[in-house]
Amino acid sequence: MIGDLDMNTAGWIRKWALLSPERVALKDDNRKLTYRELNRRINRLAHFLLAKGVRKGDRVAALLHNSTPFLEIFFAVSKIGAIFVPLNFRLSPPEITFVINDCTAKTFFFDETFGPMLQNIRNDLPIAEDRYICVDGSAPAFGQAYEPLLHAASDREPSIPPEADPESPHIIMYTSGTTGLPKGAVLPQRKTFFNVLNANLYYQVSPEDRVVVSRPLFHSGGLLVDSLPFLYRGGTVFMKRRFDPEELLRTAEQHRATVMETSATMYRFILESCDPARFDLASVRCFFTGGEQVPISLLRAYAEKGILISQIFGQTETSTVTWLPVEHALRKMGSVGLPVFHGEVRVVDEKGQEAPPGASGEIVVSGPILMSGYWGKPELTRDTIKEGWLHTGDLGIRDEEGFYYILDRVKNVFISGGENVYPAEVERVLLENPLVAAAAVIGAPDEKWGEAAKAFVVAAGENTITEDELRKWCVERLARYKVPASFQFVDEIPENAGGKIMRYKLRE
Repeated sequence: MIGDLDMNTAGWIRKWALLSPERVALKDDNRKLTYRELNRRINRLAHFLLAKGVRKGDRVAALLHNSTPFLEIFFAVSKIGAIFVPLNFRLSPPEITFVINDCTAKTFFFDETFGPMLQNIRNDLPIAEDRYICVDGSAPAFGQAYEPLLHAASDREPSIPPEADPESPHIIMYTSGTTGLPKGAVLPQRKTFFNVLNANLYYQVSPEDRVVVSRPLFHSGGLLVDSLPFLYRGGTVFMKRRFDPEELLRTAEQHRATVMETSATMYRFILESCDPARFDLASVRCFFTGGEQVPISLLRAYAEKGILISQIFGQTETSTVTWLPVEHALRKMGSVGLPVFHGEVRVVDEKGQEAPPGASGEIVVSGPILMSGYWGKPELTRDTIKEGWLHTGDLGIRDEEGFYYILDRVKNVFISGGENVYPAEVERVLLENPLVAAAAVIGAPDEKWGEAAKAFVVAAGENTITEDELRKWCVERLARYKVPASFQFVDEIPENAGGKIMRYKLRE
């Protein structure tokens, strides 16, 4: 049986500092750290936080780009039993103000680039001047510089005992809904631990593994799915501050990356801007993607170049729920795979009964990979987790072999002439057209059918495409009731800071 103490992430780096002190743990564009160096810096930061009065359960916020300090802060906060609150740097000032006040964080780490914005909202935040820490560049007048405070602290192991309760809150990760305000998913040590165990199985991680992380670390994907599994196993994590297609492939080639995971959008940018065949990626044994709609045409384009991309599916509240084994990536292309080892997945109907293979329903999840709930929102928690099953809000199906496929979000589905229409399915077909850069579909009132699909389309580059051409494209690939009754060409599709389509704005 796994001991409770083993579930605490705080000890991972300390143990690898003893086992493999000279092995490289982290590398970003400015710094390379061995496990010994990383552990010492974590200890210094832990001592600084303790000296500032940060204690168990206190919230520590971070508004940072991908960097070694991001993970130093993450592990130091865990080491003293506090709660880490990573902030999406794409949030607007009012959204950041809301999040900080919602979780009442009293300590704030930030990149220099965010200094002017923080200066404008400081009076609205519950943070004292000596609790603003600037990680890079010159600290503003209201903050302290990160490196000097680190150098002034001891690198001894803190005397505070590690948190032994696996249900102890570890992270509050805010998710951006397509309507309303962000909500904070409370992630306990138990969830982080079992998600890392799952990832170690589908990535097959060893201390010799190397991963390049291009997803933002403030997202579950960048932190919990891409980075922590490799640090738990003593591997090496290469972090990119910003996504650049050619730079990502060059880094993977140079450092002989063994795993590559990024979003479908980024894989598409790679195809559009550089040929992956130009790079030696023979060291990469598995390519993964997830977190958004993945067009089959994209997976096929990579398969033609000899690169099979497997999908994973999850959300902040659960991290990874299903994964497609590499050996099935071609045969089950389009599937998000099988349930993770530590977790249970079902498709249920409107009455909560498990749906048979091939029947659509909501995907629900159970097991040790679930969040504790939403910060300060017990009613929303009860609406989301019912009798031990977390309702994802995603519609899907399970085939006869147990492989899962995502159809759409529950709230996005509309009925046209008595038939369910899944906007994601129509959008997928539109995005397979090379003249379409982006698309979003909603249900619009229709005198004959009650509702009918309306498509908002962004043309690719300088290309032009007509409504008739798009309709013909859809008629050839979709049932008639799914074909949009109208098309509207727009300059962009409205998205929130999390990259989700704001359909309510389209309906307006």
